[in-house]
Amino acid sequence: MIKLLVFTLVGIGAQIVDGTLGMAFGVTATTLLVLSGTGAAHASAAVHFAEVATTLASGASHWKFGNIDWKMVLRLGVPGGIGAFLGATVLSRISTESAAPVTAGILLAIGVFLVIRFSSRPPVEFVTSEKTAHSAKFLTPLGLFGGFIDASGGGGWGPVTTSTLLTTGRSAPRTVIGSVSASEFIVSASASVGFLLGLGSDFFDNLLIIAGLALGGVIAAPIAAWLVSRITPGVLGTGVGGLLVLTNARTLFKYFDIEGAPRTIAYVLIAVVAVGLTLYAWNKARIAKAAETVPAVDADGAAPATGTESAVPEVAAEESGIAPESTPVR
Repeated sequence: MIKLLVFTLVGIGAQIVDGTLGMAFGVTATTLLVLSGTGAAHASAAVHFAEVATTLASGASHWKFGNIDWKMVLRLGVPGGIGAFLGATVLSRISTESAAPVTAGILLAIGVFLVIRFSSRPPVEFVTSEKTAHSAKFLTPLGLFGGFIDASGGGGWGPVTTSTLLTTGRSAPRTVIGSVSASEFIVSASASVGFLLGLGSDFFDNLLIIAGLALGGVIAAPIAAWLVSRITPGVLGTGVGGLLVLTNARTLFKYFDIEGAPRTIAYVLIAVVAVGLTLYAWNKARIAKAAETVPAVDADGAAPATGTESAVPEVAAEESGIAPESTPVR
């Protein structure tokens, strides 16, 4: 019962991050599972099996609202599924001790990417077309790489594919997010098959983890929907990225027996940089919000007068019994 509660809390945390950022369920859940003592392969297997149901529901919702370009789904999802199957096979065939630094290294790199993307990324201009402007030559290697990283690292499909496609600005944001979400079903299903074949009967040891993740995701979904309008994505993304770097650096330090002063100094540096960039992202968001509330000014640098302001002299003149000045008709 205690384990189910722990895995449910992991699912809640991962879903809150994913629901507010639109990505990072896998990397967050896998990191938290590994910290709780779950092996890297089993953590990734459980996360992907749980995501089969969640991505199917997400894809159906996006299809209902017309957010999907099926050409993008196929061009991205099929190679993504192949990459995910290969990544799951590789991860499940190496020992737990050997898999730990591989997974931690990938997750740490994704954490660095998230910190950079959400703290300092410049605004991107998006096109309004709902059809993909990307060719198969671009989407195929992107999907293959994203799927392999997702399965071998326990997550990363969203950070790799969604971020890349949004940054190019060649497709409407809702089309990118909807198509990537729908294609993730193929990736999750393919990774689950790879883990099932690679882990054999050991795969079913993850049923409690899967149940906890799914339960936590359901509980946190409405919370994430409420938070998304109240937490700045830049602040949350930078903070989550810094947390991924810190926690996975811990795994790497432990594996390579880095202890004492070097380990302490590294922790302090990571924490200082992460907090500093998070505060920078918060301040940048605060300035941007303040700029949106500043009224527009005219060519002379003065704010335009409102109807109420222009009526004040006339009202005052009427109350004093003096007729307001009028412009003579010529």
